[in-house]
Amino acid sequence: MKLEVSGLTKRYGTTAALDGLSLAIAEARVLVLIGPSGGGKSTLLRVLGGLETPDAGEIAINGTPLAADAAGLLDYRRRNGFLFQQFNLFPHLDALRNIALPLEKVHSHPPNEAREMAERALDRFGLLAHAHKLPSQLSGGQQQRVGIARAVARKPEILFLDEPTSALDPEMTAEVLELIQELAESGQDILLSTHEMGFAKAVADQVAFVAAGRIEELAPPAELFSRARSEVCRRFLSKVMRY
Repeated sequence: MKLEVSGLTKRYGTTAALDGLSLAIAEARVLVLIGPSGGGKSTLLRVLGGLETPDAGEIAINGTPLAADAAGLLDYRRRNGFLFQQFNLFPHLDALRNIALPLEKVHSHPPNEAREMAERALDRFGLLAHAHKLPSQLSGGQQQRVGIARAVARKPEILFLDEPTSALDPEMTAEVLELIQELAESGQDILLSTHEMGFAKAVADQVAFVAAGRIEELAPPAELFSRARSEVCRRFLSKVMRY
């Protein structure tokens, strides 16, 4: 995954969620965004994923400028996978249909083919036995795994994950983080934000510290976590890694 971002700005009223943010990565399988809440991580993910349109700036992903028109953005979103802080499963559909329905309606797969793809995705993540359970009948970790299975069922170019464990207890968090690490090790390009510093150290190729709408620091995890250069990054890490 190659990223080139220059002068990215996104405002909500008078608030600058992204403030002239720039980022250049020549090659990375997994880019992890860390930083304080409200610093711009989620907005950056949504802009890079084509879900939000920036007010200014340029973006190129894998050497191709991000589309600016509605049709181009729709095609781009269809090629990628998304998972956000909430599970966002359809409560009236079982796990299988939660995966198969987007394959039919968004990606135009025939119903039988969509069902087979959904079953393969569930089986890959150890969920096939739960295929006909509603979300309310699944644990939080199982619901998030269904969400991940839905996001990767069509083999996305990039998987965007916004704090995927924020709504989970510690045991379920470990379960989901292990699954994400397996995806990374299998070759999936991933762009994610997290508050789990140990996970960021273990899985990332590059870690970007995002604060006040800008990239304050970008480095491999071993370097950033052991000898961060910026004072704001050092203060943040001293707080979140104290206990």
